[in-house]
Amino acid sequence: MDFHPVPGNEVPSGLVAGEVVSADGTRLRYGICRRAGASRGTVCVFEGRGEFIEKYFETIEDLCKRGFAVAVLDWRGQGGSARRFKNPFRGHVSSFRGYDEDFIAFMTGVVLPDCPPPYYALGHSTGGLVLLRALITRNWFRRVVLSAPLIDFAPTPLPRSLVRVMARLAVMCGLGGVFVPTQARRPLADKDFPGNPLTSDPGRFSLAVRTTGEAPHLGTGGPTFAWLNAAFNAMRELARQPRSSLFLAPVLIVAARDDQVVSSDAIRRLAHKRPGVAAVFIAHARHELLQERDQVREQFWAAFDTFIGEGAMPGS
Repeated sequence: MDFHPVPGNEVPSGLVAGEVVSADGTRLRYGICRRAGASRGTVCVFEGRGEFIEKYFETIEDLCKRGFAVAVLDWRGQGGSARRFKNPFRGHVSSFRGYDEDFIAFMTGVVLPDCPPPYYALGHSTGGLVLLRALITRNWFRRVVLSAPLIDFAPTPLPRSLVRVMARLAVMCGLGGVFVPTQARRPLADKDFPGNPLTSDPGRFSLAVRTTGEAPHLGTGGPTFAWLNAAFNAMRELARQPRSSLFLAPVLIVAARDDQVVSSDAIRRLAHKRPGVAAVFIAHARHELLQERDQVREQFWAAFDTFIGEGAMPGS
C-alpha cells in the first residue's frame, strides 16, 4: 500500500497510505494527508476511472496549501486497490453498486472517524457520478465540487442507443469481461499524447505515464463491456431522479467546454434541471482539468475557492 513517486511528482509531506475493506471484501488503498494548521476541514478526493492516487499528488498539495486535510481513495480495480482479473489492466465493474460500497467503506471506516470536519468532496469524471449517487441519500458533505463529471458520454460515431444495446448484449452473452473495441488494453504511453482527449499539458501527461512505467500495477487500460453497461445503468438511474429532488449538499460542476470524454450538454441539463447545482465551463480545456496546463488549473481553483471559501454559487 505504499506510494510510488517519480522525479517531479514527489509524495506530499504528511501523506500516508492505508487500506480499508469494502463490504464484499475488496481491499482498497487510500491516502490521508493531515498537516499542522489544517483548520478548514477535510476534502475527500474521488478519482475518475482508471486513475490512481499518485496522479493527485499535485492536487493534494494544492488543497493542503489552502488549509485542508485531504483523504483520497483508489476505487476497486484501479490504482493500488484490488483487481478482479488475472489481466490487471481491465477496467471492470459489473455494477456501480461496487463503487457505492467503496465510497461508504471509505467514509465510514476512514474519513468520519479519523479526519477533521467539516467535510467537502472533490470528484472527477466517474468519481463525480458516484458522488452524485451518494448525495441522493448522504448528507456528509458541506459542499461538493465536481470536475467534468460523468453524467453522460460525449457523442461517438455510433448512436448512443446502439452502444448501450451492444454493451447489454455483450454482458448477456458472457462477454462482460472483454475490453470495449477501440479502447486501449494497456495504460497510456508517451506515444499516446498527440491528440489525446485528456490533457493538453505534456509534462503532467508524462508524469502519469512515468508513474505507471515504474509501477505497472497502478495502471489500467480501457473499460470492459460490463463497466460500460454498468455506467449506462448508473447514468439512467441518476437521470430518473425527480426534477425537484435536492442533492444533500450544494454542488458546483467545473467542466471543459469541448470535452470529448463526457457530455458537456448533459452537464448543462443537470445544472439547469436540479436545484442547488451550478456549472461553469472552461474554454480550450480537455477532460482532466486537474491534469491540464497551468492556465486551466488556475481557472479551476478560482471557481473552487469562490464556491468553497466564500460560499457564493457561480452562475451556470
